[in-house]
Amino acid sequence: MTDSQTPPPPPPVGDASETKKVHSDEQLWALFCHLSSLAGYVLTVPFAGVIGPLVIWLIKKDEFPLVDDQGKEAINFQISMAIYTLISAILVFVIIGFFLLLAVILVNLICVILASVKAYEGQRYRYPLCIRFLR
Repeated sequence: MTDSQTPPPPPPVGDASETKKVHSDEQLWALFCHLSSLAGYVLTVPFAGVIGPLVIWLIKKDEFPLVDDQGKEAINFQISMAIYTLISAILVFVIIGFFLLLAVILVNLICVILASVKAYEGQRYRYPLCIRFLR
């Protein structure tokens, strides 16, 4: 073969057009279940962190199995965090509550972000320190 007759080189492995992954509605709604719990930091309504995941879970639980699982997980975790926050608030009178409140807020933020990433990837996430009220 001469240079003019050589076949073109194959496309590079990992081409950007091949690596784009379209996420399904199920993954996006599972992501919203987790992220909606951050509304508790924006709204001044008590238990606002529970209301967002609860609404999404109630609307989409029958349609998407991942949303059913992750919605219950997000609700359970936010109820657990509300309990831990209440206990920490009571312990503020003994000074240690300030540190516990800070720890609860940090754990909540970090875990919600981790859960959101996993849900966006289509994986099920289990929160640590979570009391399972809904099964």
